[in-house]
Formats: sequence, structure tokens, C-alpha cells
Amino acid sequence: MQYVRLGERGPMVSRLGFGAWAIGGMNWGPTDDGVSLAALNAALDAGVTFIDTADVYGFGHSEKLIEQLVRDRQPKDLVIATKAGNDFYNAGDGDDAGYGPIKQTYDKDYIVYAAEQSLRRLNVEALDILQLHSGDLEQLERDDPWEALELLKKQGKIKHAGWSIQSFQESTQAHILDAHHDLIDVIQVRYNLLEREAEKVLFPKAEKYGTGVIVRIPILFGLLTGKFTRDSKFGEDDHRKMNLSAEKLDVFLSQLESLDPLYETFPDQSMAQVSLRFCISHPACNVAIPGAKTPAQATENAHAGELGPLPANAPT
Repeated sequence: MQYVRLGERGPMVSRLGFGAWAIGGMNWGPTDDGVSLAALNAALDAGVTFIDTADVYGFGHSEKLIEQLVRDRQPKDLVIATKAGNDFYNAGDGDDAGYGPIKQTYDKDYIVYAAEQSLRRLNVEALDILQLHSGDLEQLERDDPWEALELLKKQGKIKHAGWSIQSFQESTQAHILDAHHDLIDVIQVRYNLLEREAEKVLFPKAEKYGTGVIVRIPILFGLLTGKFTRDSKFGEDDHRKMNLSAEKLDVFLSQLESLDPLYETFPDQSMAQVSLRFCISHPACNVAIPGAKTPAQATENAHAGELGPLPANAPT
């Protein structure tokens, strides 16, 4: 596994991380906690030292599984990034709360409260990275969320402040990084072989400010593994029913054909591995966080981090 610093101010991380949305048990079809823990363990065995989660993933369940992993393995160099801003607490505190429906809440007091709940679930004294979770522009232009991150840093409850940028808003929200680059240590952005908007404005800004970049959706919800066809169907409890609808699948699969020369250049590597290597080839990008629901998927993904970025002459 190759390792790199997450921006100029961030921690050292593996080039391939583990995206922990799917193991939360919601939005990705059925999951099994035993298999999810096995996937997490396989990732660590393969050299992964970075896990990305969020409080809203499974309404805290993803964080709890990661806490169990850490309690069992006690890894020394593991970096855990979580997120706050999607309020799923209805009443009460912690395990006594009622959960859902989800609403964006970027009030200062709420962000601090959510961070404290993640501290409890993860059973740590300080969060390695806390990211604002895909807020809309109206929320981000308020002072509250940034004051919350500043306060949490001052209190020692978070080590690094981050911002997970709303999908397809990379250019329209990029000025937020200009305004808060001294505070934002890390950004997370949607980026893959078929969705490259971030290259235009956001990545140059991140390089200018020394901001770390986490790449999410690097295999486009699994489409860039080659396992989907125009006949693929998703269950009602799977967000891909909407995000990879029949119409979107048709468009994406047509675009995917243009990438055949790239995949054929590396016949000994899976489509997933080539796709992941692309994501860490851009000089602004430090770590990609594909999701994995099984140990085999976690191991295959992590191998891309051993192979490293694609060569400069790859037909991308």
C-alpha cells in the first residue's frame, strides 16, 4: 500500500481508503454486520489506514461498527473521518433518541452536538476529521458551521476540519474554499472517470491552498466495476434505484464504452482497480474511498493502492 499526507496539514493516509456508507445498513440493500466487520478487517489487513463514515450512515450504525473494529484491532495509524450536518435526531440523546426524517441542520449548536455524539459512538477523545456533510450553499454561507468547526478545534474535540462538497456543486460552491481555506484542512468531492467536473476549478484551488482531497464515488456506485448492464435492477431500499435509474444507466454505459482502451491497457487489473487508480492520479487527489460490503471487495479495492496512480501516458 502507498501512503501520502492528506494535504499540507492533514494526517498520513493510505492512497485507498474504505467508504463506510454501505455498511451502515441503509440505502445499499441488505447487509450483515458480521460480513461488514470482515470487510473492514480485510481492508486493514491490506494496508488501509483511512476510513470515511458519517453520523447519518445507518443513523450511527456505521460509526458503531468502526468502534467495534478499533476496539478489537487497536490499530495504531488508523484515521477515521466522519461528518455532521444531516440531522436525523428527533428527540432525546444518543441511544434514547428517535431517528429520522433527515433534514439539513447547520446551526452552530447542532454541529457541536452532532460531533459529541460521534465522539461517543466512536469512543474517542478527538475526531480525526469532522466534515460538514454536503450542505447547500445557503447553509455554507452562514457563519454558524464554520464557527462550530473552529470551536471544536479549539476544544480539542476534532483534529482536522473538513467539508464534504455537495455532488454536482463543485464549481458553484468552490468560492467557499476561498473564504475558509485557513480552517478547511480537507475537502471531499465526487470524482471518477465519468464525472470530472472537479478538475476545472476545485482541484486547482485545493492545490493552491494545500487542502487535502478525499475522492468519493470513485467507482460510480459500482458501475465502473463492469458488473452492471442495462437490465440491472435495484431494490426499494437501495439508493441506486434512483442514482442509477434505467435512464442514467443507459447514458453511463454508453459513455463507459469510450473507456475500453484504458481498461484494455491493464489486462491483469480489474476495472475497479483501474478506475480507482485514475482517481488518485490527479495531483490534487490524496485518497479514494470506494465502498465495500464484502472482504473480497475490500481486498480488491485496496490493491489499487499498491499499484498507485496510472502512468502519465494512460489513455484517460
